[in-house]
Amino acid sequence: MTTTESCAGGAAGIRPLLSAGRRVLVDGHPICADCGGAVEPVAPDEWRHGLTRRARVTPAVPSYREFARRFPWVAASEAEWQEAACCLTVYRKRLKEQYDLGAGKNPYLEIFRGLTAARPSPLLDLGERRRELAARFSWAVPTAAALELLAKYAPLVECGAGTGYWLALLRARGVDAIGYDRSVRRPWTALQRQVSARAARRHPERSLFLCWPPYDDDAASYQALRAYRGGVVIHVGERGEGPTGSVRFHRELALNWSVVEELELPHWPGLQDRVMVYRRNAVRRAHLQRDRCFECQRYIPIGAIGRCDACFRRRPPALALRVGRHRVEYPKSVVAAMPPALRKAFEASPTRVR
Repeated sequence: MTTTESCAGGAAGIRPLLSAGRRVLVDGHPICADCGGAVEPVAPDEWRHGLTRRARVTPAVPSYREFARRFPWVAASEAEWQEAACCLTVYRKRLKEQYDLGAGKNPYLEIFRGLTAARPSPLLDLGERRRELAARFSWAVPTAAALELLAKYAPLVECGAGTGYWLALLRARGVDAIGYDRSVRRPWTALQRQVSARAARRHPERSLFLCWPPYDDDAASYQALRAYRGGVVIHVGERGEGPTGSVRFHRELALNWSVVEELELPHWPGLQDRVMVYRRNAVRRAHLQRDRCFECQRYIPIGAIGRCDACFRRRPPALALRVGRHRVEYPKSVVAAMPPALRKAFEASPTRVR
């Protein structure tokens, strides 16, 4: 949606919609408080309609003057720019280095600490740094204490080992550990190609190690856990139904496994990574919890929320948006109470279910 002429105050009066002092985002961007159209900053406290393709903000430019010229909408002091530029220069250099993972070496932890030692700066774009480092090392940051905890439960089998970074550090310490992944890519140590469930079933004599299995992939977490016949599972990720492990995986852990040890890990902003060691309960309990449509009470896919498709088609809401694999519905009373700009933005959103 692009609207410019009808906004109060014209171009000079464009302001983002706020809620409790924070910008309201629709489809990942701010919206105009008047018309609901997409807006973007062009300078501190100055906005315009529309979205343009922009280079990612980076402090890696020759001078603060050049930084201010290229990114006029970013409010950053020269001292903040200098600190971020220095930190990013060191980071880029370290990311390109070749590392020896001998005993006691852990370059990922060192790089992580270098990025997070100072106060968090949006100029460092820690979300992008995390993705870069996960591709090179791992989604979770290992520590000496975490590796010592895993070593207590050796021998280990890691399923979904990714780059094999944790496995390489364990082996450098002399720990008996093997690893599997469905697709082996630039590993730090030797891995075998195999899907997680088959690999887990093959090694009941080893403790099962799962590090940051995807939240939307039953095969990487729940199916591996159900296939495993041993007595110890070590999960690196977050507690409960968070970004690591599927809904059924966490329900299986809660029903049939008990936490015996737990250790917090370094984590990126917004995350709470930890090592959790589980032992299998003596008596297995069946999964009785089933997800149902709250209207007709029919069963819906595990982890789904809201109403089933049949109820949605039979009695469509005033407004519905698609969020990942879920559908968020807004009844007529809620839509009527929305700020007009937000309602317009939702109605024009590409995620609207029509």
